[in-house]
Parts: sequence; structure tokens; C-alpha cells
Amino acid sequence: MFEGTGITAGEEEAYRLLVRAGEAHVDDLVARLPGSDVLAIVDGLTARGLVRRLPGGGERYAANPPDVAFGPLLLRSQEALDRARSAVAELAEEHLATARRRDAGQLLEIVTGGDAIRQRIRAVQLGTREEMLWFCRAGHVAMPSEDNDEEFDMLARGVAYRVLYERQLLEEPGMIDNVAKGIDAGELARSVPTLPIRMAISDRSVAICPLVPRSDGITEPTAAIVRDSNLLTALIALFESYWSAAAPLQLSGGVAMAGPGEGTGPATTLSGDERYLLSLLVAGVTDKAIATRLGVSMRTVQRRIRDLMALASAETRMQLAWQVARRGWLA
Repeated sequence: MFEGTGITAGEEEAYRLLVRAGEAHVDDLVARLPGSDVLAIVDGLTARGLVRRLPGGGERYAANPPDVAFGPLLLRSQEALDRARSAVAELAEEHLATARRRDAGQLLEIVTGGDAIRQRIRAVQLGTREEMLWFCRAGHVAMPSEDNDEEFDMLARGVAYRVLYERQLLEEPGMIDNVAKGIDAGELARSVPTLPIRMAISDRSVAICPLVPRSDGITEPTAAIVRDSNLLTALIALFESYWSAAAPLQLSGGVAMAGPGEGTGPATTLSGDERYLLSLLVAGVTDKAIATRLGVSMRTVQRRIRDLMALASAETRMQLAWQVARRGWLA
């Protein structure tokens, strides 16, 4: 019963006899344990602190209290077990690394079919603990952005989302409203003119990249599931490089913007529409798309842009975008 503490069967039997008897002479133990090396057993129990030799001479022994005597032994056993677990975990990681080097299937998995890809995207999101990274291009392969209900659930659980939107995607009907909902829920969104691939990365440990789109309406789309590897490291670096160069999207609420100069002077509070306009303008969305979204004419959009240019002392839209970034109006 006590093998985990290093106690042998003979030592356990002798200890139990002493617990029941209270104390005993070594000759009594020899009589009760025929065929055993009682002297060696008693010496071993004494060395472990389980029994003690009674004073007054003679070879009389008594058992120490079990809850006290076994405490250090159990602690050492637990420490040994923890070290064994740690060693097993290291071996398991080494075994997995070896398997990955020898078998590409451990690193890269191919998923075929829109339904299968959609299920994997949802499963990966639901398994995320810290952060999701997204490349969202125009069009879709398996799941439109507006169908990604899992994002709102995960945002509510505290998972961070950083999403890069391709400019053309923002011009699709209803897409700006969808992005605004995500931002309101806590998503960090930015826009770039174009993206090289579609991609989702979970906790920097697994990525999903669609490979072949269903361009002919018949061929099933395919996606690669990329696990921890140099390829995944490259995909993460690709995301970060695009993220650092992207324009921030802020599509909700009003913002107080300082007047011309170095960010000082009277503040002008932008309306929600103007905030939308400025964010979309910096993101590169066309005047027509902005006008459609705001429900105004293109002439009104252009007039409001001129007003923003005057506020920022900018003579061109490029200068306006630079001033917006410089003054942190959309930071």
C-alpha cells in the first residue's frame, strides 16, 4: 500500500505491528515476522523516521505517529511525481517535434469543402484563449464576415480580435455596418488597400488559409490548417507587417478633435456621421461608397471633406490623412 513512499512490504508489516502494539521488543518482532531480516527492517524504519528506539536500554521500539512520520515521505513522493510529469511533458514535446520534422501532415492539414472549412474556422475561434488575427479580403470562400457570430461570443469572453479589412470589402453592401458592430463589441480594426491572402490565426499557434477558391462554381474550395512551425511564424510576421502599415477604423460614436496647430486650441466635436466619414476616408473608401453609407449626396461628402481639410489646415486629401495620423485623431 505504501510502495509510492519507498516503504517495502516487510517494513510496512513491521510498522503496522508496532502501531497496533504501541511498542515491542525486537525479539517479539522476530517472532511475529518469521523469515524476515527484522534488524535491517527496524534500521530502515528508524532511518526514515517511522519508528524510534525507546530509552532505557534494550531493543525496544515504538511507532511514531503516522500523520507526522509519513509527511516528509509523501512530500518527497509528490516532488518526485511532479518531476516525472515534467520529464514526460518534455519528452512528449520532443516526440511531437520529431514527428513534425518527419511527417509534414503533423504541420499542415488540408480541408476541402465550404462546410468543412466553415466548421474548422468556428472550432478554431471557440478554442481561442487570448487573440485572433484576421485578414479579411473582398468576397468570401466559406463564411461571409457577417455570419461570424462566434466573434461576438469570444469578444464577450475577453478574447482580443485584430482584424485587417481589404478596402474593396468595405465597399460591399452592409459591410461597414457589420464592421462597426464588431468595433463596438471590442474588435480592433484597420484597413489596407489590398491583402495578399485570406487568413485567420488563433493564439499564434494555428492558422487557417484558404488555398483554392471555388472559382468555377463547381470545384470545392480548400484551406490549409497550419500548426506551429516556421511557416506559421512567417504568417504571423506577414500579419504584423500589414497591421503596422494599416489605417485604423473607428466607426462609432463622436470624437473631440482639436483645431489647427499642434493639437491645442478650441475643440470641435464631430458628429457620428463625420466620424464615419473621416475613418472611411483615411481607409481609402471611395466618395460614392461613403455617400451611400451616410445616405447623403457625393457633393455633401465632398463638402464635409473640405471642411475637415480646413480644420486640419490641409490642402490635399493626402495631407489630411497625414494630419489625422500625426494628431492621433483616430488613434
